[in-house]
Amino acid sequence: MRRAGLGDGAPGGTYGYTNSGYSVYEEENERLTESLRTKVSAIKSLSIEIGTEVKNQNKMLSEMDNDFDSAGGLLGATMGRLRTLSRGSQTKLLCYMMLFSLFVFFVIYWIIKLR
Repeated sequence: MRRAGLGDGAPGGTYGYTNSGYSVYEEENERLTESLRTKVSAIKSLSIEIGTEVKNQNKMLSEMDNDFDSAGGLLGATMGRLRTLSRGSQTKLLCYMMLFSLFVFFVIYWIIKLR
């Protein structure tokens, strides 16, 4: 094999690397190549894990969006019923309902406070 500055080649299969100092560079190059290969494989596995996590998070966000949409629809329907109830002559019933809900909130607050 002919390399720059090495002549027609060296006997024994070393190609003159030991005489010229190229073997040190070759070994260092191999070591750095292996190090780079290890780092690339680590980055590859990390990016695959990130991709999987992103897919899971997107799925969870989609499910949460559906849950919030259904809760918003339920709340809107409840508010519509309350408006209909307040427009009627059933203000006494509405007052009792508000007092009952206030009572329930105070009981829940009291239970949480005791813990």
